[in-house]
Amino acid sequence: MKILPDIGMMIYSTVAFFILLFILGRFAFPPLIKMLDDRSNTIRDSLEGAEKTRLEAQRLLDEYKADLAKAREEAQKIIEDGRKFGESIKQEMTEKAKLEVEEISAKAAEEIRREKALALVELQTKMADLTIQAASKVVQSSLDKKQHEKLINDFISQAGSLNEN
Repeated sequence: MKILPDIGMMIYSTVAFFILLFILGRFAFPPLIKMLDDRSNTIRDSLEGAEKTRLEAQRLLDEYKADLAKAREEAQKIIEDGRKFGESIKQEMTEKAKLEVEEISAKAAEEIRREKALALVELQTKMADLTIQAASKVVQSSLDKKQHEKLINDFISQAGSLNEN
């Protein structure tokens, strides 16, 4: 036994199918297609917006990197200028200190020379006095003023010649 479909039922089903297809095509599919197109457009707009945002973020990142590099260069320049300034101050202070040391040394040498000369004159005077006293005792007589001065001058000239050697 074969089961065959009823031809009337097939025609009726086919007609009902095409009527339903026409109704759906006329009333249901356009809003569905519009809704799908709107959703597609929204997704496309969101993707374009995200791409624009990404490009803007990349541009801002590049600007930030450039500004950061520029700031680093400026900081290095400031540090280098400070180092050069410090070196120049150091060199200037060193030269000034050397000049002061040389000046103090020269003054000290001059002071020593002056004190030495004064000490020699004082020593010569004392030696002359001691020599006269010793000579007076040896001779056991007092010398007159002219002899006294002559004896002092002779002694000073002899002492001076000994000092130069």
